[in-house]
Amino acid sequence: MSVAGTSTGPGGRDTRHTPLPRQGDHAGLDPDQLPDGLVVADEHGRVTCFNAAAARITAVRPADALGQSLEKALPLEDLEGRRWWQLTDPYGGLAIRVRQPERNLLLPGGREVLVSARYVRDEPLAPVRCVVVSLRDTEARRRTERSHAELIATVAHELRSPLTSVKGFTATLLAKWERFTDDQKRLMLETVDADADRVTRLIAELLDISRIDSGRLEVRRQPVDIGAAVSRHIQAYVAAGQSAGRFLLRIEQPLPDLWADPDKIDQVLSNLIENAVRHGEGTVTIDVTPSASPREGEETGTSVTVSDEGPGIPEESMNRVFTRFWRGSKRGGTGLGLYIVKGIVEAHGGTITVGRAPAGGAEFRFTLPVAAPAYLA
Repeated sequence: MSVAGTSTGPGGRDTRHTPLPRQGDHAGLDPDQLPDGLVVADEHGRVTCFNAAAARITAVRPADALGQSLEKALPLEDLEGRRWWQLTDPYGGLAIRVRQPERNLLLPGGREVLVSARYVRDEPLAPVRCVVVSLRDTEARRRTERSHAELIATVAHELRSPLTSVKGFTATLLAKWERFTDDQKRLMLETVDADADRVTRLIAELLDISRIDSGRLEVRRQPVDIGAAVSRHIQAYVAAGQSAGRFLLRIEQPLPDLWADPDKIDQVLSNLIENAVRHGEGTVTIDVTPSASPREGEETGTSVTVSDEGPGIPEESMNRVFTRFWRGSKRGGTGLGLYIVKGIVEAHGGTITVGRAPAGGAEFRFTLPVAAPAYLA
């Protein structure tokens, strides 16, 4: 591959871009088309290429960098304030060196940039013919760090409330046990138990997020009766005081055999039905149907649709529902539940969508494919 030049100096010599080694039969590539910053210095340490991305990242014009020494055109410092080019000495030092791995360095003014370098030699141990430097903005990394910081802050906030409650009730019981009636003690202990469950659920969410992000969410497939699983969740809500008339379960028979992780499918159902009960209105409808392939009606899996008759989700928020920390206008909690639901469904090879229900509320639909009994990691 070669890099095409666009600026010429005396005698028509290209002073902006230096040709790079040809690879195969690829056509020439303008360095300004590269998404990352590219700086190339010749065997004398003079800059011969300074592309548009490098100019954007460093705020240095190519015309001001070309022909300058690498250290002057790109004055980098490490995080301890030391001049990086003097530390690395690309044209001196050990002749076996071929690169500098990517690291955070500082531009003038303290702006961080990700820098990696390649030392090009005509043959092993030969003098450096050119130094190729890659520059990348740290904005993507900063966004990731902000996301992690937000996760930590959210978790700390969510943990503080139940742990404060647990600590308060247990300290009070220990100090004044004899002053409380049995009914008061039971109420306080039930509150402690509920708060401990809340902490346990939050820790489980964090573990799920870690496994989803790293691609290590384990799916242990067993036969699952999805209709019976939905019925159990409805019965639990009715036992807790919800009206039986608020739920409508419709199951289309026959359903294909479903092999899935029963605990994780319960987690998906629990989240979707709880959202409909807490944040929706009217009847919560759960439809369980076989999903069919467009070709000849071939069964490909099982679909579950959970809908309500509430205000629904604004159209502009639809594409953010399954992201971390998304909360509707009246939604509390960590905002992690639907992110985890999507991760679980996709770990099963399925899909999940959100839309508007016929009655105007939110409608979540997930589809799980027919699968053989197996253990997947």
